[in-house]
Amino acid sequence: MAYLARRTGQALIVLAVAFTATFVLLQALPGDAILIKFESPELGLSPDQIADIRAAYGADNSVIEQFLHTLTGFVVGDFGYSVQYGTAVHELIGAALPGTLALAGFGFLVAVVIAVGLAVLSTLAPFAWLRSFLRSLPGLFVSVPVFWLGIVLIQVFSFQLRLVPVIGADPVQGLILPVLTLAIPISAPLAQVLVRSIDEVQLSPFVAVVRAKGASPARVLWRDVARNAVLPTITIAGVLIGELIGGAVVTETVFGRAGIGRLTEEAVRNQDVAVLQAVVVLAALVFVAVNLVVDLVYPVLDPRLKRKAVAA
Repeated sequence: MAYLARRTGQALIVLAVAFTATFVLLQALPGDAILIKFESPELGLSPDQIADIRAAYGADNSVIEQFLHTLTGFVVGDFGYSVQYGTAVHELIGAALPGTLALAGFGFLVAVVIAVGLAVLSTLAPFAWLRSFLRSLPGLFVSVPVFWLGIVLIQVFSFQLRLVPVIGADPVQGLILPVLTLAIPISAPLAQVLVRSIDEVQLSPFVAVVRAKGASPARVLWRDVARNAVLPTITIAGVLIGELIGGAVVTETVFGRAGIGRLTEEAVRNQDVAVLQAVVVLAALVFVAVNLVVDLVYPVLDPRLKRKAVAA
């Protein structure tokens, strides 16, 4: 229980720091989103009307008052209103979130499948040159920029091979290339950590004993090595959630998908501070929650860590 309380307290501190840092950085941005939008001659608003709009958004309040107002709103689930759309931010996020969750969820599942496949094949492949080639692929995957990979996949699978349509695609077809674009770079660190863990566990004395009893390489890998080797991979999977969110922003922009990524790109372009603050804090909340779950699951999988957590 003390371990749970300590980890939860640390997670709340991280969220508070992320909120404060985001607020300070957004306040330091040059320009004023309200003036940019409402001072346009096409709207024909008078200075008094613009002043009323600034007062309605609380833009003339002191920084401390704005901070406390924003913090209080976030605590109760009120993220304010978008200057660009004039809509409540939680409604914008609610409309964009399902598309991003589908992309990120399937992207992570495909990344796990690719990573496990590479780790297993690079361990059990019959030829040394093939094992070496498979082990070199994660290094290639991690060095590929997401936007470049998305453009290449569109060019190859949509325009050259005509396997996946870009225009007029149904919901499933519309997910294939974005999911691959997001999954391939994410799979690289997962595969690297998993391969290294498998190598280390295979050198353990208990594995040598199992081999001496005549167990096949596949039996040793699945029944004796995999459970011990997967623990570091779970840790890196939690860390990769942040990269998954960043990759989703770029992927949605490249493929023109509606989601949190596209909403963020438009908010940056229009200096829509309320939307940016909500998106960053939401991303931090997801990142912190996933890593908290990883921290709580880890001692369950490894009894040695459970004893250390209780003793700490």
